Amino acid sequence: MSAPTAAEPMGKRQTLEALSGLLLVLFVAMLSGTVVSTALPKIIGALNGSQTQYTWVVTATLLTATATTPIWGKLADLFNKKILIQAAIVVFLAGSVAAGFAQNAGQLIGARAFQGIGVGGLQALVQVAIAAMIPPRERGRYNGYLGGVMALATVGGPLLGGLIVDTSWLGWRWCFFVGVPVAVVALVLLQATLRLPTVRRDNVKIDYLGASLIAAGVSLLLIWISFVDSSFAWISWQSGTMVGGSLLLLALAAWVESRAAEPVVPLNIVRERTTALAILGSLAVGMAMFGGAVFLGQYFQIGRGYSPTEAGLLTIPMMAGVLLSSIVVGRLITQTGRIKPYIVAGSIILVAGFALLGTIDHETSLVLLGVAMFVVGTGVGMTMQNLVLAVQNTVALKDIGAASSSVAFFRSLGGTIGVSVLGAVLARRVTDRITHDLAAAGIPTNGGGGSSSLNLSALPAPVEHIVRAAYGDATGHIFLISAAIAVVGILAALLLKPVTLRSSLDLPDTARSAAVAADAVDGAPAFDQVPVDAGTNRDPSRR
Repeated sequence: MSAPTAAEPMGKRQTLEALSGLLLVLFVAMLSGTVVSTALPKIIGALNGSQTQYTWVVTATLLTATATTPIWGKLADLFNKKILIQAAIVVFLAGSVAAGFAQNAGQLIGARAFQGIGVGGLQALVQVAIAAMIPPRERGRYNGYLGGVMALATVGGPLLGGLIVDTSWLGWRWCFFVGVPVAVVALVLLQATLRLPTVRRDNVKIDYLGASLIAAGVSLLLIWISFVDSSFAWISWQSGTMVGGSLLLLALAAWVESRAAEPVVPLNIVRERTTALAILGSLAVGMAMFGGAVFLGQYFQIGRGYSPTEAGLLTIPMMAGVLLSSIVVGRLITQTGRIKPYIVAGSIILVAGFALLGTIDHETSLVLLGVAMFVVGTGVGMTMQNLVLAVQNTVALKDIGAASSSVAFFRSLGGTIGVSVLGAVLARRVTDRITHDLAAAGIPTNGGGGSSSLNLSALPAPVEHIVRAAYGDATGHIFLISAAIAVVGILAALLLKPVTLRSSLDLPDTARSAAVAADAVDGAPAFDQVPVDAGTNRDPSRR
């Protein structure tokens, strides 16, 4: 099977074959997070972890994925995309195995952090590879497949995780081992099916200093968010040092990026109106979606007393909303070429869904919960992938990696901040509520809101009831915060330029310039394969 040229779309059969491997990779990356969502209360309970450690098992993966996403994306513009995807899979596999063998919560958090490096690569590179194969106008149709994989991973993951921890002869460690064979299959499948053109670049310079400054600045900020108000006060020397240090590192990163020959995050792309607004929208969507949805499994199990398997089943309405909206909207975008109306509508629907979830407590009707989750899922399906598509439509093929990873970076950053902030808010409200209710019931406390452990089976029955009610009632509050954050996404969507998606892989002017430059170098093109003449799809060497 020959590889496509740099500006020539792959045939439908080639596209579907390669897409199958890429979708499997995406499924594995998403499964790594969703499979533990319903199992995490039992995992942390078995390891005698706390609410802070519960949040950090999720945050650690998001943190490293966020910090490494722009690096993976920039590497995709410089080196072979297929090899990079396979490298990310190997890193992911190593992290998964390490997480499965963790002996305490600290080891689990460390392994999940390493696993996140691979997840960051997979999330960024799959989008880049798809953009290199399919024109923006046609990509709307394939976004339905992406939505299907997202829904399958998000529904199947919690169900699978619940089944694993509820099956005595398996145990929670298989929540991490289960993705290993799937990742191996994806690795082999991509080797056989994925064919992408490689751009040869002389004197490649990777901006290691900028990448290090970005990673350090983001990491320090997120660590502060996770510990403020619990380990130290908002106004304290610790807060001043960490926030000031983070801002200084990020300011230095911006200075370095503005002067680097090959910046990790090209500022000229980020400053472009569509990219900037898509980044703002993705930041808000990420904060609301990851920060709110990650606590649903905890709500159903700790707040309502359902088993992990039952908690997974109860999240199906949200995934049904993601699946249906992404398929329907993807086809409408392909037919019309218009994308802004669907992003605006999805942003509004997302806020409405979180507002509904903000009304829940530990006794809320499951019907109301199902409706609210379906509305949230619909909003996510209409916005998340389409914000990336809007950016990809505005940049040249040579910059597709940096542009796509920039949006994914800020979405992951928003998600990490959301999980950290909302987790801290939840922990504080739960602690205050438990302390108050224990005192009202005449039960002595240790001053810390009872037990900080999530191993509820070790608690006396009256205390267990108080803890469950506290978690159930506090969860609605963090969804209200998610709704308020998601309003920013509406504003960003409204300011997007109304454009029609292009039907070519590359920008017309860029593709034409590449073809002319190739002809001028004695028949030696800049790409591994001879570029296509823009607008004619003919090989210029055969004229």
